[in-house]
Order: sequence, then C-alpha cells, then structure tokens
Amino acid sequence: MSDSTGSKSDRTRDELAAEALELDAADPLRTKRAEFVLDDEVVYLDGNSLGALPRAVAGRVADVVERQWGRLGIRSWTESGWWTAPERVGARVAALVGAGPGQVVVGDSTSVNVFKAVVAAVRLAGRDGGGRDEILVDAATFPTDGYIAESAARMTGCRVRAVDAGSVAAEAGPRTAVALVNHVDYRTGRLHDLPGTTAAVHAAGARVVWDLCHSAGALPVGLDAHDVDFAVGCTYKYLNGGPGSPAYLYVRRDLQPRFDSPLPGWNSHADPFGMAPAYTPADGAARGRVGTPDILSLLALEAALDVWDGVAVEAVRAKSLALTDFFLRCVRAYVPAGRAEPVTPAAHDERGSQVSLRCEPDAERVMAELVRRGVVGDFRPPDVLRFGFTPLYTGFADTERAARVLGEVLAG
Repeated sequence: MSDSTGSKSDRTRDELAAEALELDAADPLRTKRAEFVLDDEVVYLDGNSLGALPRAVAGRVADVVERQWGRLGIRSWTESGWWTAPERVGARVAALVGAGPGQVVVGDSTSVNVFKAVVAAVRLAGRDGGGRDEILVDAATFPTDGYIAESAARMTGCRVRAVDAGSVAAEAGPRTAVALVNHVDYRTGRLHDLPGTTAAVHAAGARVVWDLCHSAGALPVGLDAHDVDFAVGCTYKYLNGGPGSPAYLYVRRDLQPRFDSPLPGWNSHADPFGMAPAYTPADGAARGRVGTPDILSLLALEAALDVWDGVAVEAVRAKSLALTDFFLRCVRAYVPAGRAEPVTPAAHDERGSQVSLRCEPDAERVMAELVRRGVVGDFRPPDVLRFGFTPLYTGFADTERAARVLGEVLAG
C-alpha cells in the first residue's frame, strides 16, 4: 500500500513540477526576475511585507550619496532635481494606480497620509453641510488605520463606527463624512469592491479614502476611472522601494483646491522660501507635502520603479491570479487534509496577490520551519500563514516548491 501511495504522490509531484516549468517558460514577465537581487536557494513569498531589492537601486543610491550629496551638496536641490522629486516620483506611482499626472505626491508614511486624507475629508463634509459626524472604518483594517481614524475623530468631533468592509456601501448614510477602507485585507488577502463601494459612499453624500498598501503594484486600481476621492499607500511592498520607503497620497484633481491638510508645512506652502508667517497652500499635488522630503529613500524608490518600465499592470494581475491559482492547486495536492485551509477567497474578483492559510494550532512554528527550509512567508496571529506573490520576480517553480515544502512540514 505504501509503495502504491508513494508512486501516486511521486507522479503528482513530477506532474506539478513539470507544469511549473512549462508555465515559467511561457511567462511574458519571466525576464524581470533578473532585475532583482534574489537568492536562488530561497523562495521569497514575503513581498507583501517587504519587496525584493531591484538591482539598479544600490548604484543609484551610491550616486546620490557620493556625487549628489557628497560633491554637489545643497546644489542638488535644484541641479539634481531633489526639490521636485515628491511630485516626479508621484507621477510614476500614479501610473501604477490609474491616476493622471498631478494627483499623487510621495512623502511621509502611510499613517501620516491616512491622517491627512481622513481629516481633510471630514473638513470637506463640514463645509458641504448636513451635520456629518461619522467616520466609517473597515472593522478588519490594519490596526494603524484604526488608530489614526480614532485620533482624527477626536480632533474633528466625529465618532468612529467599525463595519465589515463588504458592508461599507450599505452602511454609509446621512451622518457619514468619510469611509476609510482597505482595498485588500492584509490578513486574508481578500480584495474589496473599490468601484462599487466608492459609488455607494458617494451616493450617500460622503467621501472615501482607500488604503492601497496591499494592491498597488499587484493589480489595476483605477483611481481616476472610479472617481476615488483620496487614496494612500506604502511603497515597500509590491513597489519594492525598500524598508521604510516613503508612502504616497492621492487627492483627486477637482478636490485639490479644497484639500485642507491638517499638517500644513513649509514644503506645501505656495511660496516655501518666502518664509511668510501666514500659510498659503500650494496648488496641485504639492499641497499634500509637509516637511523636507526624505531624499535618500525617495530616490531609492525612484530607482526601484525602473523595474516597471515596459510592464502593464494588467499583465501583472494576470500572472498574479495564475500564480495564486497554481499555489492553491499545489496546496491541495501536497498538504494533508485539514492541516491548512485557505482563508483567501477563491473568486478572482475577491482575491489580491497573496494566499493566506489557516493552520491550527501551530502556525507560528510551521512558518519558522518553512523559513528554515528556504521558503519565506510570514505569520499573523493567531493561526494565519501568509504567502505573497510578486509577479515581477515570483515564478511557478517557486510556487510549486513552496507548496511542496509546506506539505512536507505539515506531514512531519
């Protein structure tokens, strides 16, 4: 019996491994992998936490440090384009989230940009009248978004009401000023309905702020096409900007003249070097700036975005779905029944670019063993294994190997 079972298992493994090689050979994005620094002995499936290092970044950062800062010094604010970098890099991010030029500025952290956007949205609601004093928040949001919403509520005299992300459209009402929603749930990988939710929130007379941390660079977003008011996101996940790379803020063009940032700084002044005691906001995306740009990490991000040259986000999305479909098939083939159950939706229109598996009771130990064996994902308490698939550098052979090693660990 064991020989027969082993032979069947071997055939399944051989068939999946062969299929993976065929899929890799046919992959139109396969050459992009060479543009990243990767260890071929390791399967890196944690790009939804920290993207891999693009090869071009190290040389570019060295130039920024040694020549631009080291030799040109303060002249680099103009001669090397430091001053315009937040908008210049913002335009490149904008292209990846479906926004036209002049609507995205890069700088600060995601948390800071969430605060700017939520408070500005509440202020817009106040000017529009109607007694709107409610901030709707995705109940399963990344914790910081919830913390920021609570602080914004205290500052503006609003209350926070947490609802399921899928219910935001139905829950928005006459008291809602703004809804803060994650496009992709960080824990489960569930993709939420950005077009439908945005339209419903607008129909209720409110504004919406989308957190794109787990979707930008992994799938089409369509901010302009879907009339989104505000959006924020980080750049160190699927955009591969590096640890702590600056976040971005999108303000729809027609809202920019009314965008009242709660953090006005000299960098967002209409005449920043005039040093006037009274604040006059700049026009356009620059109104979202605050203080001096973090040039080293900002220009590292600019170099990292070079990997997107010639890449269509739609092609990335197609590969993402193919990778995650294949991973789920391999998990079903390799993992003992009942040991790891997907919590990520099977439906393509509800799935981001990660697969989360519920693994009880020892998920943390299992992930530690996977990492020891060269498969890097991550663990979220109490029982979730997360595997992020970055189509620019993740291959199908990586995917098959990850599921096979997971099966071996769980069988052991």
